[in-house]
Amino acid sequence: MKKFTFLLIIMLFFAALCNIFGQEKSYSFEVKKTGKGKQSLIFIPGFASSGDVWNETTAKFEKNYTCYTLTMAGFAGIKPETDASFKNWEKEIAAFIKDTNIEKPIIIGHSMGGALALAIAADYPELPGKIIIVDTLPCLATLSNPNFTSKENNDCSATVNKLTAMTDEQFRQMQTQSIPRLMADTSMQETVINWSMKSDRKTFASIYCDFSNTDLRETIKNIHCPSLILLESYFVNFKPAIEAQYKNLKNANMQYASKGLHFIMYDDKEWYFNQLNNFLSTK
Repeated sequence: MKKFTFLLIIMLFFAALCNIFGQEKSYSFEVKKTGKGKQSLIFIPGFASSGDVWNETTAKFEKNYTCYTLTMAGFAGIKPETDASFKNWEKEIAAFIKDTNIEKPIIIGHSMGGALALAIAADYPELPGKIIIVDTLPCLATLSNPNFTSKENNDCSATVNKLTAMTDEQFRQMQTQSIPRLMADTSMQETVINWSMKSDRKTFASIYCDFSNTDLRETIKNIHCPSLILLESYFVNFKPAIEAQYKNLKNANMQYASKGLHFIMYDDKEWYFNQLNNFLSTK
């Protein structure tokens, strides 16, 4: 009997070890880690984009920083979740920072990724050391509808049904027409279109609808860390409206690109890297 009890204890001990070391917590994104610097940078791509959108950026900074580059679930070939949402992605990224013990990371987000960076810095102000927002607004919908108000229980079923009913050819045609309005660099347009084509259609539709209903204008007042806001050149035409959206953000450094469109990291590289270098080097 004693021998049996001893064997049972040993088995339970090894089972516990397997549970601790054999399972790695999964998140709503895939992570690519590069570099070995003391300061960490977390890169969040935009809507339907791969983390590869940051390749040139990480290549510049991974000598001096540890870079964590995310690709969200369901985008650019990454396995989708059952019920993806903007809020859940925000919580998951915050959990990843805590679980991985990343101290005061600098969070860099493009487009929807920029909105995620704003949301994390607002709801978890103790987490980031700085944030860099690449061409996004606290409430994108107000540019076309100044009277926009976010819906409490937003029904995205119509958007999901419409986009999932499209054939691949119809969807590609839609993206082929849309991307040139977002990117002046023609050499990268097909790459970005292909990221969309590899994205899960339900995730694409539901996150598009969810993000379109997001309003961070009030919550950004909770952000305490220094913030760099990089905006595309066209947005200078809407400067009063855009800066009104950011009026609650303290310690904000707002800069408008000299040329190009939404994908600033491709369309105005020299200006973009100068802005990042200056902001990252400032204590």
